[in-house]
Amino acid sequence: MLSKHNSIQRDQVEMIALDQLVPENHLVRKMEAAIDFSFIYDLVEETYSAVGRPSIDPVIL
Repeated sequence: MLSKHNSIQRDQVEMIALDQLVPENHLVRKMEAAIDFSFIYDLVEETYSAVGRPSIDPVIL
């Protein structure tokens, strides 16, 4: 066997939110509170299609 973990441990799924991974006093949280990133939508509007599969939100990206 290549793994130290048995198959039961590998098959377990853990659900977490990204919000749980970022500490409350992290710089990213301060930037998100201080800067309005909605201007990005206007900058990238021409590069996203209105049809097809949904894309990753450009602000999140």
